[in-house]
Amino acid sequence: MTKIKTLIFDFGDVFINLDKEGAMQNALSLFELDEFPDELIAINTLYEQGLISSDEFLEFYQDNFPKLSRKTILDAWNIILKGFPKHRLEFIQKLAKENQYKLILLSNTNELHINWIKEHVGFYNNFKASFNQFYLSHEIGLRKPTKDIFQFVLDENDLVAQECLFIDDTKENTDIALKMGFHTWNIDETSQDVSNLFSIKSDLF
Repeated sequence: MTKIKTLIFDFGDVFINLDKEGAMQNALSLFELDEFPDELIAINTLYEQGLISSDEFLEFYQDNFPKLSRKTILDAWNIILKGFPKHRLEFIQKLAKENQYKLILLSNTNELHINWIKEHVGFYNNFKASFNQFYLSHEIGLRKPTKDIFQFVLDENDLVAQECLFIDDTKENTDIALKMGFHTWNIDETSQDVSNLFSIKSDLF
């Protein structure tokens, strides 16, 4: 059996809790929409890839929803972000100290969310320092679930997919990784916790 040498973690709903459903319902209500149109999804995707700036992103929403203030839009964007349980920080710090695996973070995110986390999660820098590599979609210009982002991680770190375990709450992302040869854990954030990795995925270790 291939030995796992690298652990690749998603961020949202793996380490920091998200309220995706609540954030979507809040946005639909705020923007007076029945569903999120493709144009807004496309803008959000461009922003997560760092292809437009935070100012351009907020200006787009202000132009399309002129009744709303910049702060109202910003608050609606950040409402998805919830608590970061301390035991998950301790889990990744313990792994870093033991130094048995290369630790990589691979997250679809954006500058405004990271700025909020830096402001509200006091141990963000300690969390980041636990990883050998810390890849944020808006900084590398790639986002999951494209094959390109997984190939980027493999190439940048001289990794073999079969020696990596990729952990993500979005099945679309783990499906692509699995096709590329990664071991995967599509974590169910409602019933599983990343800190229980070695008991839940004991067959890999």
